[in-house]
Amino acid sequence: MARTAEVVRNTKETQITVRVDLDGSGVSDVETGIGFFDHMLDGLARFSGIDLYVRTKGDLHIDFHHTVEDTGIVIGQAIRQALDGFKGIYRFGHAYVPMDETLTRCALDLCNRPYLIWKVAFKTPKIGEFDTELFKEFHHAFAMNLGACVHLETLYGDNSHHIAESGFKALARALRTAVELDPKTHGHAPSTKGVL
Repeated sequence: MARTAEVVRNTKETQITVRVDLDGSGVSDVETGIGFFDHMLDGLARFSGIDLYVRTKGDLHIDFHHTVEDTGIVIGQAIRQALDGFKGIYRFGHAYVPMDETLTRCALDLCNRPYLIWKVAFKTPKIGEFDTELFKEFHHAFAMNLGACVHLETLYGDNSHHIAESGFKALARALRTAVELDPKTHGHAPSTKGVL
């Protein structure tokens, strides 16, 4: 059974279409109108092994906030839909990702109890034209709509670009493990409750 999904979300602020294939090869086709954000989402796809198609048209004449947050919402919803009740997966994942002077750790649980622990401090308020505070907005929207408990922490780092990129890569690598099919679950949700 294909673990794929498509979610479309249209509001007065953003128009978004996202398609995912959890069993893909990390191919991305991303256009949000924000170059640096596209770069981060390309990394999310590549290092998670999830094929990701994103088309976002947002009110960039105002700022990047709605575009970034709403894209996080829809990607989270699409992956959740493709997971079909979290059946048969490993559920947990973690990763340490170094990038030059920066080291970031991510641990996540696909548990249908969304939460975000965010211990990431940027050295600059912007990367190019991108407000670094928007990275938390993306990760929060993504976790809440996926139903994931995500703990993301930059252990150390100086360069804001490296801090952001290592965070997306760590999230991706943790997600890659968590969404993998675990034959020992025999297709059931991996929970003592029997359901997630």
